[in-house]
Amino acid sequence: MHTLKTFTQAGPKRTSVAFGAIAAATVGASVASVFGVRINTSYSLPMGLYMRTSDPRASLIEFCPEGRYAVESSERGYRTGGFCPDGAVPLLKPVVAKPGDTVEMSADGIAVNGQLLAQTAPVAKDRLGRRLESWPNGRYTVTEGTVWVASSYNRGSYDSRYMGPIPTRLIRSRLKPLWTFQR
Repeated sequence: MHTLKTFTQAGPKRTSVAFGAIAAATVGASVASVFGVRINTSYSLPMGLYMRTSDPRASLIEFCPEGRYAVESSERGYRTGGFCPDGAVPLLKPVVAKPGDTVEMSADGIAVNGQLLAQTAPVAKDRLGRRLESWPNGRYTVTEGTVWVASSYNRGSYDSRYMGPIPTRLIRSRLKPLWTFQR
């Protein structure tokens, strides 16, 4: 509201420019999606552009969570409006474990094949103080048809530390960085 008030006080010309920029960004995101480019504005990875790839070894995936994880991530604003079945944007995450790997979930974070991944310790509350339930501690063997995803880029990432293994049928595409920058 404060931002809108500032635009209004600035006059109709600036208001039109601001709304035009927002509309252009929205249209730009839609056009980029058609051409296989994904714009990442989340904190799970560097901000920037990511390109769809047919390389099955690409370690970044775009997927739509389902069930309670779709509801929780959408209702809490972890995901904004988009093209998933629940009306929110897909998540963009690095695959950290694939079939045959051993994952150990603990209060220290996610360890894959004995290597603890940086910044993957689950947090009890999100940045607004809402309770988060982590995936149960224990040792898991990644089964066919699933992967584990986690961001070591941001300790607050909503990923397998809360959702556990991700069914590969939820993967919409594999991605590679095209142009990114650090915040």
